[in-house]
Amino acid sequence: MRIGEIAALVGLTTRAIRHYHHVGLLPEPERRPNGYRAYGIRDAVLLARVRRLTELGLGLDEVRDMLADDARREPADVLAELDADLARQEAAIRERRLRLAALLAEPAGGNGPLSPALAALLARAPETDSPSAALDREYLTLLDASDAGGREVYGVLGTLAADPAMLALYERLDALAGAPTDDPRISPLAADLLAAVPDELFAAVPADGVVVAGFKEALLAEYAPAQAEVVRRLMEAFMERGRG
Repeated sequence: MRIGEIAALVGLTTRAIRHYHHVGLLPEPERRPNGYRAYGIRDAVLLARVRRLTELGLGLDEVRDMLADDARREPADVLAELDADLARQEAAIRERRLRLAALLAEPAGGNGPLSPALAALLARAPETDSPSAALDREYLTLLDASDAGGREVYGVLGTLAADPAMLALYERLDALAGAPTDDPRISPLAADLLAAVPDELFAAVPADGVVVAGFKEALLAEYAPAQAEVVRRLMEAFMERGRG
């Protein structure tokens, strides 16, 4: 292949390829009798790898170190890795487009760019003016934005959200807004909330209880003292069950 042909094949410019030659990132290939460079499959694999690594934000010195490792591998192995990288990018783009489609379909004043899975979960929840329920929706949106949620988790929570009994639990939590932290209603409510959690969720809890760094502290800070005590006990019991 000539330089224009390999540039088109790997999605680079001929100027970029010449620059890689100049800085020693890409060895000069043999030249044909007419003086043109003659590139082969190994060169194409190498350039595709360079492009992928620079797109990930690596500097040329870092790319050079990684290429030194690739030189000991078969071209087919490197190409397979590149193909897997592209497949991951493709899946990520599909997911982002699904979120964008959900956002575009949302009426003004909606919840913002939600994943389709979370949007489906929230659609199952009955309408309520409960401040505690509103906080739950906000926290789910935060977890969704940080990719800490998941389709399986949302599927389980969807069943819980659609349960009318949850409204009564939210109302009991709302009623503790002005209560002291030794209110006798705290323990029974924490126990009832824990009992309402589907068993499938416990396996999804990390061993250290950290879903998103700082999330637990931020969550508790949003509640009044007695409410925070309920939520704290619930989270501790939930993590204990998850580890068990």
